[in-house]
Amino acid sequence: MKLTFLGTGTSTGVPSIGCECETCLSDDPRDKRLRVSIIIEHNGQTILVDTSSDFRQQALRFGLKRVDAVLITHCHADHIFGLDDIRPLNFRYGALGVYANERAWPDIRRIFKYIFQPTYFGGGLPQVIPHTVVAGAPFCLGKDLEVTPLEVIHGRLPVMSYRFNDFAYATDLSEIPPATMEALRGLDVFVLDCLRFNEHPTHLWLDKALAYIAELKPRRAFFTHMAHDVMHERDSAKLPAGVEWAYDGLVVEA
Repeated sequence: MKLTFLGTGTSTGVPSIGCECETCLSDDPRDKRLRVSIIIEHNGQTILVDTSSDFRQQALRFGLKRVDAVLITHCHADHIFGLDDIRPLNFRYGALGVYANERAWPDIRRIFKYIFQPTYFGGGLPQVIPHTVVAGAPFCLGKDLEVTPLEVIHGRLPVMSYRFNDFAYATDLSEIPPATMEALRGLDVFVLDCLRFNEHPTHLWLDKALAYIAELKPRRAFFTHMAHDVMHERDSAKLPAGVEWAYDGLVVEA
């Protein structure tokens, strides 16, 4: 299984508009963060997690040729606003299965009403096959990729994280419920939300994120959804062995 980070930044992206902090002015490409999204490649299948608001730029930057399914974590703008940009993939490969939980679907249908209740003819609409995922109910994509949706809490909003065989992706969260903690044990690779160093009401911060990793003991862990508080080279020394800041374009074999 191959994981590629398409974007690792918070909702504003990094650099942040109008900011002149050390990170936003950094020349290190690892400090340039598009909004969060990943692709998973496994046995000929390519799975996209979240159509971020930077999805078109990400797809062109990293040479994305096809997608077989789209998984949605939740319906905040930075995770969903790129959905319209799946259209070129539709032109080549037809309708795409889009997977989201029951809470997300009403918002997806409201934001993209023109997809689900088209008012004109002539093409040009994203072609979507909706699927509703349920926390704790695994399903298969392809021959041997088992996907298990797992619920985490983003402030007060339940959102989806996903486990793919021995890899898991959990972004935008402030709490991992006990049942999900049990389902996240025995991981080879764990990608986890870590917004900044100071506490935050809806995201993990460094100390809390590290506490979850210490309890779950994945073989490797990578932080994502970072704000401009985090400077890659400067702050890598603050992480224990086996834990890294992810960056746009990072490829991890799992």
